[in-house]
Amino acid sequence: MIQVFKSINFDWLGRRRLFIGISVALMLAGLGSAMFRQWRHPDGAFNLGVDFKGGTVVTTRFNRNITAEELRATLAQQGVPDATIQGVTNQANTFLIKVPLASIGGDQSQEVELGRKKVRDALNTIGPEREAYEILGTEAVGAVAGAQLRNKAIAVTLAALVGMLGYIAFRFEWTYGAAAVIAVFHDVLVTLGFFSIFQWEISLTVIAALLTLVGASVNDTIVVFDRVRENRRLHRRDTLYKITNDSINQTLSRTVITQGLIILSVLAMVLFGGDALRGFSLALLIGTIVGTYSSIAVASPIMVWWEQRIEAANKAAALGAAPVATRSTRAGSSKVKAEPLSARAEKHPRGAV
Repeated sequence: MIQVFKSINFDWLGRRRLFIGISVALMLAGLGSAMFRQWRHPDGAFNLGVDFKGGTVVTTRFNRNITAEELRATLAQQGVPDATIQGVTNQANTFLIKVPLASIGGDQSQEVELGRKKVRDALNTIGPEREAYEILGTEAVGAVAGAQLRNKAIAVTLAALVGMLGYIAFRFEWTYGAAAVIAVFHDVLVTLGFFSIFQWEISLTVIAALLTLVGASVNDTIVVFDRVRENRRLHRRDTLYKITNDSINQTLSRTVITQGLIILSVLAMVLFGGDALRGFSLALLIGTIVGTYSSIAVASPIMVWWEQRIEAANKAAALGAAPVATRSTRAGSSKVKAEPLSARAEKHPRGAV
């Protein structure tokens, strides 16, 4: 394997307080932004897309070649700036135009007709209907459907985390699984914090990116934990602190190469993927960077801290269950046998000593 770093001996756990402080600051910034926007803005903490807020979906086919960017610019000029444009892969020059309720206005019972009229008025600037374009169908995505989609997205994410916790606990130890799941929660919360701060739109593609992030982040953490488990068998006399530091340093080249290539690929999507992939690619970019950081700076320190707590508790329990040490008398060679405190208290009611 290609080694980017050779003979590196960096004390990662020694800087755990700094790393945890950065993570806490990022999560508090996202939480503060979400709470402020929930308080000040009626739309809520996040900029939810039409899949979650509800709206109108207009299926349109054009008689000439047209790009999603050109169509989006036309709609924005005609007062529909937050429409979502999605191409139909198996039909040329056919698009799904999703218009949120906020852009439609008026009575929600007439949202389908109002959304259709807004889209038609905007498209008439390209050319007259039937000659330049044709509306194939119109349907509504109601607020109830949006709430159901949101709840299902949360349920799927939680189910994925629970499944990963069970697998890692079975494959390693439950402390390893708990540390990995906490790190994944950290990655998702930090990523959502960026979406709240910058008000990027959250759609179903963003949820798909978050689920992808969950798997990628756990995979990188498991690589470090697997090396920790291997080194604990090979170096039984070393402390867990040293073993974890060595394991992180040994897998650092692999982490930089694999995660670096992923970041470069996702960065290309952010720069050249257009508005249709913007939310998806931004979520993957931020999540990959934060996930790489958390596998080293969050999951490993939590695992070491938890293991040390369990070890200290086991030692304390063992000392509490140990028998009383034997005593030897100076006058003579006879020794007093060790007795449990309860038995000595029965023989000497006034005191066990």
